[in-house]
Formats: sequence, structure tokens, C-alpha cells
Amino acid sequence: MTTYPDYTVRTMTRDEVNIAIDWAAKEGWNPGIGDAECFFRTDPEGFLIGKLDGEPVATISAVKYGSSFGFLGFFIVREEFRGMGLGFDIWNAGLKRLEGRSIGLDGVVAQQDNYKKSGFTLAYRNIRFQGKSGRTKSKHEEIGLLSELPFDDVNAYDQSFFPDKRKAFLQCWINQKNCTALGVMDHDRLAGYGVIRSCRSGYKIGPLFADKPDLAEKLFCALTSSVPEGSPVFLDLPETNHAALEMAGKHKMETVFETARMYKGKAPRLPLNRIFGVTSFELG
Repeated sequence: MTTYPDYTVRTMTRDEVNIAIDWAAKEGWNPGIGDAECFFRTDPEGFLIGKLDGEPVATISAVKYGSSFGFLGFFIVREEFRGMGLGFDIWNAGLKRLEGRSIGLDGVVAQQDNYKKSGFTLAYRNIRFQGKSGRTKSKHEEIGLLSELPFDDVNAYDQSFFPDKRKAFLQCWINQKNCTALGVMDHDRLAGYGVIRSCRSGYKIGPLFADKPDLAEKLFCALTSSVPEGSPVFLDLPETNHAALEMAGKHKMETVFETARMYKGKAPRLPLNRIFGVTSFELG
């Protein structure tokens, strides 16, 4: 493999995270308007950039959660620099940063075989659906703004859906600009929550967690009703959740994209039957 003396891989600055976001948009991944800030706050050391002769040519995120889990994302090499081995170097740098942890990623179809060569195994598929927002006629008293609930309650509920702690991420995510975060109560306890945020194109729901399908349905309708009617709405969901698939079909959403959720090391046991919307493909 050719080596390039003037190729360096280092930690991104906050401003350079915007480069990864812009490249992700060009790849068609449709990032959120406020994603860069929340992603960076999650792990400021977790974003790497590769530069050739001082020019950005490759990115990857290798974000740590708690003490046991990490997630890879934003693995992008600029098209005109592909096939030169530059991606290999930054990929290995990302893996090294997460050494000793279970590692997850959402792999695009074209890269899945390469990820298997690095020790990743397929867990299930995540599917992106696209539909349009509408207006629901009925209001649900059990649904309210997440900001009106104690954050500790929201954080405790969230932890059952993720392999390790992500408090810093969650605080930013549910309070970011251009988003609506709602919770649903069942017998005076939090039984689900969802976030819809503005993206480069339309709006994306993520996460959408709920203890029961009917609660997920109520959250989905409330979230989509909070944005302008007729707007494009995207929802990423695990294919193994049949109730989530039925919900997407009921609302005439169509498949537009898919990834493979893959893990290296011990795969976490997540309540996939209660995950009706993935938080993000980039940070898990």
C-alpha cells in the first residue's frame, strides 16, 4: 500500500466537525441542522480528520460512551481521493481509539463486507423511511413537552435503550434548536419519548422509544403534527421491530435507505421491540 508522508490523521476542531456534516449531506445521509454541536459535546476528542498536504480528504467519528461502548460513524473519503489507502489509515485510527470496548456502527451497503474483515458482525438492518407530515385531529393528554419532566427521569428511561451512558449527548439532543421533544406518560410514569428535528431536507424523527406500540403511534402523530403540514419526514427503524414497520406502513412511508447495524466485540442486548426510531446512524 502506498504511503503518503504528507498525510496526517488528527482530532478535529469543533469547526472541522462541520466538514464531516457537510460531507455526510453530500453522501445523501441528510444530517440534522443542529447535529454538529450535539455530536461534538458527546465526545470532543471523538472526531478525526485526515489531511493530505493540509487539505481535508477523510473523516471518521469514534465516539466513546461510558466505559464500555463506542460507535463509529462519518467514515467518509472524498470521492477523488478514494482507492489510495487514505481511508484505511483513518479507519484504523478510529478503531484504535475505541480499543477495549464493544463497538457499533451503521454500515452502508457498499462497505459492509469491508467491516466484516475488521471483525464486525451483522446484528440487524436499520431502514430509513420517508413520508409526509400531517395534522392529527385528536390531542392526547398523556403527551407533553419533554422539557417539563425532570431530566433525571428522561435520562434514566433513555439508558435502557442504549449500551452505555450518554447523558451529555441527551442533554443537548432534546434541547437543541429546531427540534421538538415529547414524552408520553402511562400511569404517571414516563413510558416513551421522541424527538423530531430539522434536517437538510425535511425533518427526522429520532429517537422514538416507547413501551407499547400504541404509545409509539401517539408520539409519532404528535411529533409529525408539530412541523409544517406536508413536510418530508424521515424515520430510521430496526427491521426486527414489526410493530414499527406496521406503523411506517400505516402512515404511507416508503423505504429510501438502509444500513446494517454491526458490532465488534460483545453485542449489546437492546429492547428492539420498544425502539420505534433509531437516534442517529452516525452516533448510534
